[in-house]
Amino acid sequence: MKHSTLTLVMAAVLSGAVLVGCDKKDEDAAAAQQQMPPAVVNVQTVTLGTVPQVQTFSGRTAAFETADVRPQVNGVIDAVRFQEGGNVKKGQELYRINPDNYTTSITSGEAAIAQAQANYQTSLANNANAKAELASRQASLAQALNDLQRLEGLVSIDAISKQQYDQAQTQVRTAQAAVQSAQAAVGQTQAGIESAKAGIQTAQSGLDASTLDLNRTIVRAPISGRTERSNVTAGALVSASQTNPLVTISRLDPIYVDISQSSSELLKLRQQLAQGKAEAGMNTVELVLEDGSVYPVRGRLALSEAKVDQATGAVTLRAIFPNNNLVLLPGMYVTARLTQSVITNAALLPQSAVMRTPKSETQVYIVDANNKIQVRPVTVNGTFDGQWVITDGLQAGDQVVIIGGAKVKPDQEVVAKPLEDANPTSSGTSANAAKTPQQASKTTNEPATKQPTQAAN
Repeated sequence: MKHSTLTLVMAAVLSGAVLVGCDKKDEDAAAAQQQMPPAVVNVQTVTLGTVPQVQTFSGRTAAFETADVRPQVNGVIDAVRFQEGGNVKKGQELYRINPDNYTTSITSGEAAIAQAQANYQTSLANNANAKAELASRQASLAQALNDLQRLEGLVSIDAISKQQYDQAQTQVRTAQAAVQSAQAAVGQTQAGIESAKAGIQTAQSGLDASTLDLNRTIVRAPISGRTERSNVTAGALVSASQTNPLVTISRLDPIYVDISQSSSELLKLRQQLAQGKAEAGMNTVELVLEDGSVYPVRGRLALSEAKVDQATGAVTLRAIFPNNNLVLLPGMYVTARLTQSVITNAALLPQSAVMRTPKSETQVYIVDANNKIQVRPVTVNGTFDGQWVITDGLQAGDQVVIIGGAKVKPDQEVVAKPLEDANPTSSGTSANAAKTPQQASKTTNEPATKQPTQAAN
């Protein structure tokens, strides 16, 4: 009995000692925690402004002008006068077609003009004779009328016979008929003059056509540009009606870039503009070449088709670019970046600032006025120069945690330092946060799924 009592007393003493030891350990841990300094995070002050909304499209280059050179006369090619694949100037001689047939036509045309001019001179002489004859007939008519008038007074007093008076009337009628005949002759000769003039014009037209055909035996470049391979050589027979071109010339400076945008994207853009959520952007276009390099000169938007391609559901946009060094050639695939609109009241944040919850909601940590961490849901609308474009959820002046968010949790007290004070090597995004965008790029990436700290607590 005494042994059991002693055992119970010793167990109670040991338990009390253990409890006293545990309480002391907890008190020491709490004291140590109170002595630990608050976590340090780097923050960026939110500034709202206008951010370009850049769209990226695939495109293909096309020549600014293209001319298929075809002959306008029939004949045999005597010579090829240009370097294949080289540059030619507008009006430069490309081909020479044998001119013998057209030289003969010019000689015949000149002879036809000479004959027509001789006919014209003959018509003028005939007309002059007809007019002289008309004048003579008119004078005879006047004399006959005077004689008839004089005899009218004499016949009334029977001074002359009725027969004499009738003869005078007959002479008047004969003179009138002669005048009419002379007038008709003048009209005929006048018509002959007009016919001779027409003959001259016809002959001149024939000569002009022959001269034009002769000039067309020299085939000249209709535009300035670069030639392709010649489809004919000296000795080839060509015709004005042939469908195959002799050569094709392409003007490459400037050059077009044709890009396609889906009609749904275009409709969304127009709705944003109509609702005031965005403003019209710039009409300049940036090119990224096939090797990933950026074309040094920006182009401008020149055309937006007013129809949707039924096969692709896209609208074609055309931009024009300077191409002094002929870096761009027709048919090249390029990537075009176009600022079609600008978003107002938007903020730019580095990618390290934005988290995505398991429910696909985007959010950031901010430091409130009491230096405590708060969660703020945000709306992301693409990227600009490697930074997220935040269109909703933030206000100007908010302190967003950029570096150090992984080691804090909501309602935790922290020490906030401006991002500029952070060690540049501590985060790859610290440089992006303070960077002024110079060239925009649109990506389809979304914030990576990142478990917020509070989800684990």
